[in-house]
Amino acid sequence: MSNGDDEAADEDAATEEAADAGDAEESTELSADTLDQRLDDAGADLEAAETEADLDDVEEDLNEIEADLEAADLPEPDEDDEDAEDPAAELEDRIADLRDQLEDQRGPYAEDVVTVLEGAESTVADTRWTEDGRPDVVTAVQSYLGTLADELDTEISPESDETDDLADALDQAAQVVEGSTLDPDEDAETIATLLEDAEALEDDLEAAEEWDDLTVREQLDAEGFYDVLESENRKDFPAEWNAVKIYEKMGEVDPIVKALETFDSDFMEENILDALWRMGSDEAFDAVHQRAQKRNKRPVEILGKMGDERGAETLHDFIDGDGDAALQKATLRSLGEIGSEESVQPVANRLDADNYEIRSAAARSLGLLGDTRAIEPLSDVLENDEANEVRASAAWALNQIGTERALDVLEDYTDDRAYIVQSEAEKAV
Repeated sequence: MSNGDDEAADEDAATEEAADAGDAEESTELSADTLDQRLDDAGADLEAAETEADLDDVEEDLNEIEADLEAADLPEPDEDDEDAEDPAAELEDRIADLRDQLEDQRGPYAEDVVTVLEGAESTVADTRWTEDGRPDVVTAVQSYLGTLADELDTEISPESDETDDLADALDQAAQVVEGSTLDPDEDAETIATLLEDAEALEDDLEAAEEWDDLTVREQLDAEGFYDVLESENRKDFPAEWNAVKIYEKMGEVDPIVKALETFDSDFMEENILDALWRMGSDEAFDAVHQRAQKRNKRPVEILGKMGDERGAETLHDFIDGDGDAALQKATLRSLGEIGSEESVQPVANRLDADNYEIRSAAARSLGLLGDTRAIEPLSDVLENDEANEVRASAAWALNQIGTERALDVLEDYTDDRAYIVQSEAEKAV
């Protein structure tokens, strides 16, 4: 029995000794000096790498070193000593640096070329080019298509020099490169040429003159905005306002809208909006409606002059609550001028407004709308409202509606206590 116990004890001791030896070996492998040496070896391998496979091997080594660094029990720096060494941080920096070098050494790849070409396609398609810039764009695209023909033996010809056709040609070029079997090792020179010329294309497009490069005056001049001016008128200040006045006399809305959308000038905007108000043409609806949505009074008034029912729904939101009284009054009048049936109820709701001027404007708006559904609420206002101005507006509105029932209501007010109400009632009689 004793022999057996002795053998078991020997085996346990041997196992423990082997474990201690393994721990010591692992500790040695994960020391700062050992990890540093392994990084030296990885750096040498990276410098000697010639293929993507070589680079993959280096990357795998770096991954293993990084994992071992995380597992290593390296000494912590003394927090009280600013100059104390931090082995782990230094090794992390070396790994990060080698990874950067690794990425710099990879490629180029066909995918890189495709990315640049897709960006160039978007630039061509989404940019408005000037007359001077367009030929440069055509030349740049044709030049790259020539490179594609030389390197991949593929001919692509745009159907025309129009922007859409040029962008389509670049899209086809990107598809050709993407569908090729270019290998980053065997075809490195071809890929490099395609990428270099794609980046040159990108630079040429950046240099080509686009519409946004022009000043406001240059843009308008290019579009013939100043052509209505005689040479001496161009010297008058501001020439733009003189041109707007001439276009107004001619009844030409488009150039005036172009000026409104182009100039960043309060003076020009105010005067252009006045011109559009006088013209009252719904050709300017989109530009005016956009400004009316910002609750600006003048565009709201212009929508009324236009009489386009598309604006009514937007204006309904402006008469809710007790906000800007001036804006509400202008909006109510515009809704009356537009004349949409959908406006009758929202306008009638404002007959209960706290502000008597808003109540008065609502009554007159109902008169302009001319809908017989407004007779009853207007009759109630005529009978019960405390403000004579509001009652007079209700009487005026009933006259505007003008049906027999509306006029019958007014007959009871020909001797009203307020002269302004009495005057409106007598008109009905």
